Amino acid sequence: MGNKDPRVDAYIANSADFAKPILEHLRTIVHRACPDVEETIKWRFPTFMYRGMLCGMAAFKQHCTFGFWKQGLVVGEKAATGDAMGQFGQLRSVADLPSASVLAGYVRKAMKLNEEGVKLPRPAKPKAPAAVAPDDLLVALAKNRKAKATFEGFSPSHRREYVEWIVEAKRPETRTRRIEQAVEWLAEGKPRNWKYMNC
Repeated sequence: MGNKDPRVDAYIANSADFAKPILEHLRTIVHRACPDVEETIKWRFPTFMYRGMLCGMAAFKQHCTFGFWKQGLVVGEKAATGDAMGQFGQLRSVADLPSASVLAGYVRKAMKLNEEGVKLPRPAKPKAPAAVAPDDLLVALAKNRKAKATFEGFSPSHRREYVEWIVEAKRPETRTRRIEQAVEWLAEGKPRNWKYMNC
């Protein structure tokens, strides 16, 4: 059987008067739909756990929020996420929430996802732009076939390390020294941070 956390009782008791009925209503629905739910406080907000994070609620000065950990998989496109955290926007009264049966359905859907071990899809990591070698580096590489071949054969991240190191130089003399050093290391087949690599 699930349990109630006294810290959640205290959180509700310390909330604004308008928030108390909203938080109590949400808490009741979650416990009815998921009898084995466990309460805790995460990130200073009441959180409901069932085989992992299930959902959570919060009260602020003028509104409350409620949301599911696997929001897109539970609520889908219906989520009103623009004006508040959670999926139901800024809640100022119980009437701002979907019906109890709809919310209970969402809770059961979230439970099923946790039971099946479904993970949140990770957002695609944006690709870093390709490093554009400055003209002075290209001129220096053109004079050393070995260094040029190494640079062109390196992964984009290794090329970027050299390019960033060179263009970040504040003085022209420093930049010139770095280009000379880069050509020397590249001719030896070394990446920019070769000193820190385990060989």
